[in-house]
Parts: sequence; structure tokens; C-alpha cells
Amino acid sequence: MIERMKKLVSPLALVTVVIPTLVALVYFGLLAEDVYISESRVVVRNPDTKSASALNIALDQTGFGTANESNAAVVSYLQSRQAIAEGNEDGLITQAYTGDDVFWFDRFGSLGGTSAEEFYDYFADKLTVTEGAGSEVMTISVRAFDPEEAQEINRRMVRQAETLVNSLSTRAQSDLIEVAQGEVDEAADAARLAALELAGFRDTSGIVDPAQQSEAGLQMISKLQDELIAAQTRLRQLQTYTPQASQIPFLQVQVSELQSEIARERSALTGSRSSLSASMAKYQELQINVEFAEKQLAAARAGLQEARAEARRQQAYLELISAPSLPDYAVEPRRIRSIFATLALGLLAWGVLTMLLIGVREHRD
Repeated sequence: MIERMKKLVSPLALVTVVIPTLVALVYFGLLAEDVYISESRVVVRNPDTKSASALNIALDQTGFGTANESNAAVVSYLQSRQAIAEGNEDGLITQAYTGDDVFWFDRFGSLGGTSAEEFYDYFADKLTVTEGAGSEVMTISVRAFDPEEAQEINRRMVRQAETLVNSLSTRAQSDLIEVAQGEVDEAADAARLAALELAGFRDTSGIVDPAQQSEAGLQMISKLQDELIAAQTRLRQLQTYTPQASQIPFLQVQVSELQSEIARERSALTGSRSSLSASMAKYQELQINVEFAEKQLAAARAGLQEARAEARRQQAYLELISAPSLPDYAVEPRRIRSIFATLALGLLAWGVLTMLLIGVREHRD
């Protein structure tokens, strides 16, 4: 039984323990590329918005209202294909992982394809963006086989993140101002239309201001009535004291003309559809429309000024807390740990398989 176990275990130990451990010794001890990690720390600064004004709510609805949302946007962008493509415009990122000086097993494309999609999957393991627990600080880590290349790639990621934050902030500001400007334009069109309607009414009716013209008409009637009273008084005196006076016919004509003139003035004020009283209602309606439109325009312009001030105050920006570091030693791979881990896993596999094979053989016997 013991001899059979030796014959069974020896090849199994060779396959599960000895060979993997030797491969790990050779690879991690001699061949594996040193991996340098460059780290930077950034935070997106958003001004505090303590008031719940309509402008603040509108700014929040742009998707750029809180630091958490801003951080999420930065993290999603840096882990996207677009960020890699923009950072690799001159081929620096690709060159960092495909150089001839990189061991073929670690080099991109040596064990598979070289498409952009495959490089995206490969680089996803080299770039890590994490948010600190309970803080708004983001840590950007880049792994590369050369310390200077790791630092440069990290620097590009930070620069692209800053560009993203600025563009989102600018877009939020421009959306806010655009809405306010649209309200101003709409109010200006309404005010212009109301003014044109009032001007058209004045042209067609020939009345500039019914109120002023009514006041002038009333003053004219009052003046004519004073003249009428004076003429009637003079006429009665002449008829009483000098009935044969030659002025009596003249005064009678004057009284009649004054009465007719007063009747015409009154008719112009209230007596027909074209009178001032009839035009007053339409004029007042148009005048109210003009005043209301002007108030709306003034309010819209004030809102535009407030929107511009609010947009300037809500400028978000990315602050660099720690610049991309230039690593001076390789953090990965952890060679000794990896070798011992391979040995431990091999021993575990050897033990499990040994027990299984012994059980199978005993069952057959």
C-alpha cells in the first residue's frame, strides 16, 4: 500500500508543487517586470449652496450640484475608453506597455490581440481610481513598468479630469444663463408686441392718450359753459332792461352756438362708439398689457443678472492635493510573497488530490 502511495504521490507532487514553485521562482525571481505605482490625490471643489433658490435648484438639475456627483463623474470618465483614447493621442500609454524592453509575458499583445478594446481591458488593471471613505478626496493610481511613464500617465489623467470638471462646470453655467436669456428674449418680444398693439391703436383711432384728451375735453366744456352762462346772463339783462337793443340777436346766436358746441364736445366724450369713453376701455387694456410686459421684462433682466452672478459663484474646479508621484522603487510584484503563495497553493492542491486519489483506490480495492 505504501509503495503504491509513493508511486502515486511522487508524480502528483511534481506536477502540483515542485514544477509550479520552480516556475514561480524563475518568473518572480528573474523574469517578472518591476511595476511602479504613481499616485495622485485630487478633490472636486463645489461652492456651498445654502439657499434653496430657484437658481440653485436649476444648477443642481444640471447634474453638477454636489461634490459626490462630481466625483462620480470624474471616476466614470477616467475609467472610460474616451479617457484612454484622449490620453493616448501620441501613443505614450500604448508604448509604456508594449515596449521591447518589457518581458513578453507582461507585455500587452504578446498573449492575445492588440485591438483598442483589448487594450482597454488590459489598461483597466493598470489604472485605479478610488474615493476615500467618508471624504471627497480621490486617489488616482497608475501602474507601469517605468517610473517616469507611470508619473506621466498619472499626470495626464489628472489633467484630463480637470478638463472634464471645467467643461461640466462651464456647461452648467451656460445652461443656466441660456435659460435666463431665453426668458429675457421672450419677455422682450412680449413687450415689443404690446407696444406695437398700443401704437397701432393710436394710429387707427387718432387718439394718443384718451385720459389726457378727456381731461382737455372736460376743460373745454367747462370753459364753454362759463361763456354760455355769461352770454345767457347778458342776454337776459338786455331782454329785461333794453328789449330793443341791437345786441340781443347777436347774443341769441352766440348762446345757440355755445350750446351746440357743448353738445358736440360732450358727444365726443361719451356720445358714440368712436367717443373717448368708448376708446378708453380698449386703451386701458392695451396700456395695462404694455406695463405688465415691461415689468416682466425688468424681472427677466434682473433674473439674468442673478443667473450670471450665480453661475460665476458656482464655478466648480478640481484641486490637486497631491501631485503625481515619481516612484523610486517597484512596489509590485511582491516576489517572495508570490513564491510562497504558489508553494502554499501547490501543497494544498497536492494534499487534496492525494486524499481523493487514495480514497478512489481504496474504494476500488
